[in-house]
Parts: sequence; structure tokens; C-alpha cells
Amino acid sequence: MSHSTDTHARPASMRLHPTLVMIWVLLAAALLTHLIPAGQFKRLGKLVVPGSYHVVDKVSGPAALFALAPPSSKDKPARAASLVSLVSVIPAGLIKTAPLIFMVMFVGGMFAVMRATGAIDAGIDRLLHATAGNLYVLTPVLMLTIALGSTFLGFISEYLVIIPIVLVIAQRMGLPNLFAMAVVGVAAKVGYIASVTNPVALGVAQPLAGLPVFSGMAPRLGVFALFLSVGVAFVLLYLRRVAPKDIKATAEHLPAARLTPRQTAVLFCLLAGCVALVIGAQVWDWGNPQLAAFYVALTVLIAVVGDLKPAQTADLFVEGMKSMTLAGLLIGLAAAVEIMLRDSQVLDTIIANATSLASGHAAPVVANALMVIEMALDVAIPSVSGKATLSIPILAPIAQASGLGGQTLIIAFLMGSGLMNMITPTSGMLLAYLATSKVGYGEWVRFVAPLLAILLVLAVAILALASVRL
Repeated sequence: MSHSTDTHARPASMRLHPTLVMIWVLLAAALLTHLIPAGQFKRLGKLVVPGSYHVVDKVSGPAALFALAPPSSKDKPARAASLVSLVSVIPAGLIKTAPLIFMVMFVGGMFAVMRATGAIDAGIDRLLHATAGNLYVLTPVLMLTIALGSTFLGFISEYLVIIPIVLVIAQRMGLPNLFAMAVVGVAAKVGYIASVTNPVALGVAQPLAGLPVFSGMAPRLGVFALFLSVGVAFVLLYLRRVAPKDIKATAEHLPAARLTPRQTAVLFCLLAGCVALVIGAQVWDWGNPQLAAFYVALTVLIAVVGDLKPAQTADLFVEGMKSMTLAGLLIGLAAAVEIMLRDSQVLDTIIANATSLASGHAAPVVANALMVIEMALDVAIPSVSGKATLSIPILAPIAQASGLGGQTLIIAFLMGSGLMNMITPTSGMLLAYLATSKVGYGEWVRFVAPLLAILLVLAVAILALASVRL
């Protein structure tokens, strides 16, 4: 059985190159700016004022297409995308997401340095040898740990550190790279779908809905347990399908060489670094710039402890960064889509038209309509907190008028954002996960589509129940 990934399984002429996927998405967004009327909500700071949407004049067609300057969100009248903006929006997206891009690239550099010490490979070999390669135990434990961090603490970018480790496990056991993406990606995304105390999502969404932060935890905890059980079962079924028949024998033949004192110290540094990440994110509110700086500092510490020469460390770090170049480009392209829609002043129109479809129906229908709206918005605004700032003030009055409780609105918001974010091509973090695990976007969508369909059916039923109970 072949375990090759998309990029190696197909001829070069048939590859669904992720860069081309993003270019097509960007072109589609540019077309929308010519087809959709421009409009704006009034804003108080970053928050929109419900009911304040109004159409604004817009220049479209050839006059806008061949303009010599890209559109701006301050233009009066608004302007649709131009040929110039198709090019200029790409560096704008790279600049906007520069902290995330460099954080991702520094993670690549750090792991190249760490792997050169031999600590990662030796530690994983010992782990697999000690557990007889029982991935049917290791996989649920890993996924539960990752999902708990995501649902309670809001971790997502922090798990870029975990993917290379799981990737080595997959390679050692003769599994495809997709296994690493499945373990980390499914667990992390499920945690976000049913955020129990995730401060990134709930800290913004619940106050905007007029609710105390972290209130209504019990139903979300139930959703988390259900969805994680389904996700773990799905990944284990995939493991059963792709695992070599002699997987236990493979583990038994792995070398059980002892870790050297320096390798043990390197692994301790990694463990201490993970603890520091938790503290930094929760206590000091670290963002991408602080995380990027932390990875540089951790790299230096690992190189010193691992007895790597300065020149060797520099070469390894640069090579590791190079391996993340594609991820950085994709993140910038994803941000370019949102910039194009925002600068042409059609993003508010999309939101206004979508929300108008939800009003005037029975509560269960409205609850699910709110989820669908959030799913649609996720393509244009992959950021959970950013989408909450824009959508919750508009959706809350609709939910209230339909007799929906605030907690139901929050569940609809979380499910819509989380489910779609499993496949959103404009999600910079999803693209970073895929690049780190060396999995193609098309391969990932084909793999996760059945799970997404199952979770979507469950979400529809849960929201229908919540609309009459919460």
C-alpha cells in the first residue's frame, strides 16, 4: 500500500497546488467585488451598530478594473477590485500576517535544530518501543490532550510545535503524513467547535451577546465530549485502514538505544518550553510576535544544550525556515482575500444580506441559519475573534426576536466557525498545519469531508434541541 501524499501521488501536471487554489479564491473574491453592491455598517470602535447598514455608491466594471490604484476602504465612492489590486493585495496580505508568518517559519527553524541533536528521533523510538507501537492507545491520548488545550485554553497556533513530533511518529511506523495532520488537526478543531472556556472565542463573543464570559459551560462540555468521541473514532478507523499489517513488529524492531544526557536535556528544554507557552499565552497574553521571539530563544537554548556549533545551528535554522516558505506564502494569500473584500467595501453587504435570510422563521430554523451564516463568513473572515466582533452584534437581535437564548447563539457561532474552519482555504492556520505536516489541501479535504458531514448533522440536531431548551 502506498502512503505517499498528494504532491507525490500525482503527476506534476495534475497537482492541485495550494498556491493556485489560493489564487483562484482571490480571483473569485475580485469578481464578487464587481457583482455585489458596496455598503457599510456604522461602527463604534470595532463593533458594528445593528440596523445601521446602508448602501454606498460604487464604481465597478471597466472603470474600476483598469484603475491605476487599488481600492481603499476609505474611498468615496467605493471601488471594485482592479487588475492592480490583484497584485498589490498579495504583499498587503503578507505584511498584515507577518507576525504569524515569521512565527511559523521560526517553528520550522527550531525543529530543524532540535532534530539535529537526535533527541526527537531517539525519544520517539523509545516511546514506541516501550508501548509496543500501540497507536490505538497513543492516538486517543494525544488527541484528548490537544483537544483539552484547545477547548479550555484556546490553543491553536501553539500546536504547530506538536505536528513535527507526530509526523516523526508516523514516519517511524510507516504511516502517511496525513496521520499527523489528522491527530493534531481534528483534535484542535474539535476543541474550538465546542469551546468550553476558550478565551479567544468566548472572551469576545459572549460579552457581545450580553452574556457573562464562560457562562453556559455544561451544554458545550457535552458537545465537546460527543464531537471528540466521534473525531477520535474517525481517526482510529483511518489508522486501521492505513496501518501496515506488521505495525507491532515494526515497533518491536525499533532501536531502544538510551538517550544521551544531552538528548535528555534537550527534551527537557522542549517540555519546559511547552509549559512556558501555556504561561505566556494565559498570563502575559502572548501573540504571534512574542511567540516568534520565544521560538528563537528556545532554538538558541536547544543548540547550546545539544552541543551544536554556531555555524551549524545557523545553517539548520535557515533550512528549517525554508521548509515553511510555502506555508508563509499561503497565509499571506489567505489574508489578501479578506483585504480585497474589505477595501472594496462589499464585506458588510455580504453580512447584511446573509443575516436578513435568518429572520422571520421558527426558532430551530433560525438557530441553524445562524450557524450557516457563520460558516459562510468563515471563508471571508477566518479569525474567530474578528468574526465575533463583526457578526454577533448583528445576529444577537435576530436571535432574540426569534426567541433564541443567548447561549444558543453562542453555540451556533462556535459550530459555524469551527466546522467550516476545518476546510476553509483562507484559514492561515489551517494552511500552516498542512504545510508543517506536508499534506496537500485536496488530500486533507477528501479525508475530513466524511467527518465534517457527520459533525454537521449532529450540529443541526443539537441546535434544534438547544433552540427549545436553552
